[in-house]
Amino acid sequence: MSPTALALNSVQHEDHSSLIGLARLMAMAFRGEDLSGLGQQLLARAGLDDAAAMMDLCTLLQLRGDPATALALQPHALELQRHYPLLPDRQASPIRLLAIMAAGDLMTNVPLEFLAQGAGFRLDLLYLTPGQPLPAELPEHDLAIVALSELDRNLPTLHWLEAVLADWPRPLLNRPQAVAKMGRDRISRTLQALPGVSMPLTVRLDRATLARIAAGEEALANYLSDGDLPAIIRPVDSHAGKGLCKLESAADLAAYLQNQPEAEFFVARFVDYRSRDGQFRKYRVMMINGRPYLGHMAISDHWMVHYLNAGMTESADKRAEEAAVMRTFDQGFARRHARALAAIQQQLGVEYFGMDCAETRGGQLLIFEAGTAMSAHAMDPVDLFPYKQPPMRKLFNGFLQMLEHRLKEDSGLQRMGQILPFNAARGERQVRPGL
Repeated sequence: MSPTALALNSVQHEDHSSLIGLARLMAMAFRGEDLSGLGQQLLARAGLDDAAAMMDLCTLLQLRGDPATALALQPHALELQRHYPLLPDRQASPIRLLAIMAAGDLMTNVPLEFLAQGAGFRLDLLYLTPGQPLPAELPEHDLAIVALSELDRNLPTLHWLEAVLADWPRPLLNRPQAVAKMGRDRISRTLQALPGVSMPLTVRLDRATLARIAAGEEALANYLSDGDLPAIIRPVDSHAGKGLCKLESAADLAAYLQNQPEAEFFVARFVDYRSRDGQFRKYRVMMINGRPYLGHMAISDHWMVHYLNAGMTESADKRAEEAAVMRTFDQGFARRHARALAAIQQQLGVEYFGMDCAETRGGQLLIFEAGTAMSAHAMDPVDLFPYKQPPMRKLFNGFLQMLEHRLKEDSGLQRMGQILPFNAARGERQVRPGL
């Protein structure tokens, strides 16, 4: 049965226990709070078949470094319940956003909870699985968004969702066919020739091929059309620097393979993006309906820059520079790279995604990766990072404005007679031929 033939009946909040959610749990963990008591409470509720408690416990276990136990628990929760409402601490908007989710770890889906908390709108999480029918009752919502990330393991679900969501009776963001094209190797080919953009070609190589390169039987340049060693390597579907390494020689590759058990890896040429002062600067830019917002900028003397290990907390000078960049982002970074950012948006066609990027010495926008699952949050301590609050509020409001704009756009089409109002009783929306 197609989605347009399903009744989109309202599911009241009291019918499902609400989640604590990733944003609240991660904020508590980020502040260093003792979560053992909460964990025991969730465990007791989970023993009573409380699906929301199971899902929160799954999140908490992952934050505490036990993904195996977490992911063993998750299927039991989803057997009991596939819809989880999440109400913000401060409800500033009546908008209801439905997130189409997939089972998996914290990198499987877009962390929309931070946006819902920051902007104050209701978020409903709905987990769908290929081969399972859609629920007979779907939560009422104003818009929906495909929350799956572009990871390889999500591709079967994304392809399945193309047909499932083709005639969804509400405005739909981040359509699955667009998200599916954003994998590291695929997107590097897509962005190769865009004006003002530099993105090294990423290739997928299996273990046997890499072993031949490490043994000197083949050259990496046979696979990397735009370069050779030095190169960076990481396991397929890895994030947050896990398994990421810079290779200077074939001997480095041989040693790397001894320590990494995975079967497939992404490899790209290394780009030295140091500024003239010898520091590496990496920007987290979130794209919302074509407009760039700065999530953070990290400064480090090491090429592998992560905000948490870049020494931002310890250095007042680094924080002062980040504050200045955030304050002048629209007139500075965003203006310098306006043409490149517009070309990327047009090429990808995804309403919400993030990019980790830098600037080359030649002035190009250097893209390390782009994807939908990058986080944007306001968890940093206000006493050390007071300058982050205004740009993060701007980002959260930008996301809410995108939702409001899509709703107005959809209402305009209805008034023009191109789309008739959604019939909640029949569960379908009728589309008239063009005027």
